[in-house]
Order: sequence, then C-alpha cells, then structure tokens
Amino acid sequence: MPVRQGVIAIVPAKDEAARIEATVQAVLSLPEVLSVIVVDDGSGDGTHQLAADAGAYVLRHPRTLGKATAMDSGVVYAEQLGYGRSPVLFVDADLEDSAHEITPLIRPILAEEADMTIATLPAQKTSGGGTGRVVRLARDGIQEATGRRFEQPLSGQRCLNREALDEALPFATGWGVEVGMTIDVLRAGLRVQEVPVALHHRVTGTDLGAQLHRANQFKDVWIALRQRRAKR
Repeated sequence: MPVRQGVIAIVPAKDEAARIEATVQAVLSLPEVLSVIVVDDGSGDGTHQLAADAGAYVLRHPRTLGKATAMDSGVVYAEQLGYGRSPVLFVDADLEDSAHEITPLIRPILAEEADMTIATLPAQKTSGGGTGRVVRLARDGIQEATGRRFEQPLSGQRCLNREALDEALPFATGWGVEVGMTIDVLRAGLRVQEVPVALHHRVTGTDLGAQLHRANQFKDVWIALRQRRAKR
C-alpha cells in the first residue's frame, strides 16, 4: 500500500510508440508522482511494451474503446494497485519531455488549495489548422452550465483529489470527458483552478483524419453538454 503523499498518474494512449517512453520517464521523475499507469487503448504499434520498459504499469484494451473508457479503466486499475485514495493526475501520452513541467498542476491538490486543477498550455509551435468550433462549444457550454468561463476547456492535463474524482464519475463518453468532468465537479461545489503549465504536445493537423477527429470531438462534447442540461 502506498504511504507517502503524492498522485497516481494515468496516461491514456493510442498508437503513441514515438512519444510514450519519454512521457512516462518525465512523469515518473517527479517526486510528487507515486506511479504511472498507461492504458493502451488498442494500439497496434508497441505502445504497451515501450510504456512498460519506461517503468509504467500497463493495462491493455484489446480494441479501441475511447479516451473516457481508457481513463475509467486507469482509475479502476489504480484502485486495484492500492492507490484508491490517492489524487489522480491525467496526462496525455504525447507530452514527451515537457511532462517534466507538470508539477504546478499537482501542488494545489496536495496543498488542499483546489479540488481539481486544469492545465493551460502556452501557444504551441505548430499550428493545428483548426477552426476552434469545438473549443467555443465547450467554453460556452460550461459557462452556461456553471457560470465559469475557462481559457482551455478541453485540456486533458488535470489533477483531481478523490472527492472531485468521485463527483466526475461516471465520465462523459469519448471526447466529452473533460467538459463533463468540469461541469460535474463545479456543480458539486468544489474548487477548480486553471494553472499555466509549460507543456507541449502534438497538434492536430488539417488532413482528413484530423477533420474526422474534430467532428467526433464536436459530437461528443455536444452530447456531454446535452446530458448535463437534462440533469438540471
């Protein structure tokens, strides 16, 4: 059973062989991180083996089930490993060495100054070519539901104490997970902070695959918002 104070990091990953090893090593190097769990969501490129070689616990989905399901699987696995009351840090798999900078996201949780923190990232070096429709939908929807306006409402880098995590479960499906999480935690009266963190990740491009990704993201965010409107 873990005894020292810290967080358990959960990294959902799909075909991230080029980046997962550096990400895991960077996160594991932080004294605030107890362990790293990588949930391989049906990868076909050896992501799971590279994550294990880097020192992570690895849970594999036999097929792709989506980001939210991978995050949920990671939470369950953390409990099985004995981290059932530790705060949870969600980390995207493509941060690579920049994950060394994620400590400011963790500290307010361990200091009990916030119940959930959300990373705001600097402008990324490569333009993704997106229109921002999904971000606007998420930002406006969260504001309508809670009265709070967030700079980066879709940020996947988040740290939650167990009270906030309990309120966020069950997660909204697919790419709506962050929006649903934010609304559910705020509606429970808990403290949410955005924290500037110098992280860098792969930017979605402009090809057909990227456009399909944005369309799926828009759909999932819209569904998460609609479901939470119905709960009022």
